[in-house]
Amino acid sequence: MSLKEQITEDMKNAMRAKDTARLGTIRLLLSAMKQKEVDERVVLDDAAVIAIVDKLVKQRKDSIAAFELAARQDLVDIEQAEMVVLQAYLPARMSAEEVSAAVQAIVASLGASGPGDMGKVMGAVKTQLAGKADMGQVSAAVKAALAG
Repeated sequence: MSLKEQITEDMKNAMRAKDTARLGTIRLLLSAMKQKEVDERVVLDDAAVIAIVDKLVKQRKDSIAAFELAARQDLVDIEQAEMVVLQAYLPARMSAEEVSAAVQAIVASLGASGPGDMGKVMGAVKTQLAGKADMGQVSAAVKAALAG
């Protein structure tokens, strides 16, 4: 079963269970997926769905930070609940050590050195680690690898 089919099935289960919070989040995800399909006239594969989920999780993290600054705990709780539902569709994340090792291997394979090669390395890293690691963490690992 593809990830897209799994999300649709989860929506049906949330409807049956009358779980409105989960249902709302899943509908939001399906809407984002449908929007991408219509805009780009493509059928999404699992990698594209993971990219969309990753983007939505990042939006939740940004919103949580903003709501915490505004002392709006009620909105923080809502965003955190949505983030938990969305993260269930992401593959297991790599640890910091795994990210660092993967980045070191890519830097070595490209023969990159110095901050000038950051774009080249990030392009290669993005294709290999998309959805598997937090890109902020990956960027920091790339900077560290190129600086040393």
